Amino acid sequence: MKTLRQILESKSGLLATVSPDDSVLKALQVMAEHNVGAVLVIDQEQLLGIFSERDYARKMILRGKSSKDTRVRDIMSGKVLYVTPKQTVDECMAIMTERHFRHLPVLDDDQKVIGIVSIGDVVKEMICEQQFIIEQLGQYIAGSAIAAPLTPPG
Repeated sequence: MKTLRQILESKSGLLATVSPDDSVLKALQVMAEHNVGAVLVIDQEQLLGIFSERDYARKMILRGKSSKDTRVRDIMSGKVLYVTPKQTVDECMAIMTERHFRHLPVLDDDQKVIGIVSIGDVVKEMICEQQFIIEQLGQYIAGSAIAAPLTPPG
């Protein structure tokens, strides 16, 4: 199973971030520009939180707040669980499933943000891994059938 470092290396594009003092409208614009469902909230290279489509739907729309007048810091998820680049895709999937998270920041040993993984990244990798295993098993079975052909009963 791949590590999260390997997943991050295969991703393209810049990390989508906003400042805690940015408006929610700006955060939504950044998300649209990067075609992502969440942005990391960073101030002076420190991860302060994460802002997602879910935050917007639950904390803005349902409460009738204005995207122009509300700061990201007022509705972001502030207590951020993170993963490390050494962790596996399986470990990340377990965290996401258990905690109902769609995005997890990846921090190095110095607590520096090096990326973000989404549930889509994780599922994509798991599908690739399963396809590889299926192909390998198919080749193994085909090789066994050639080595020892089945004889019909009787």
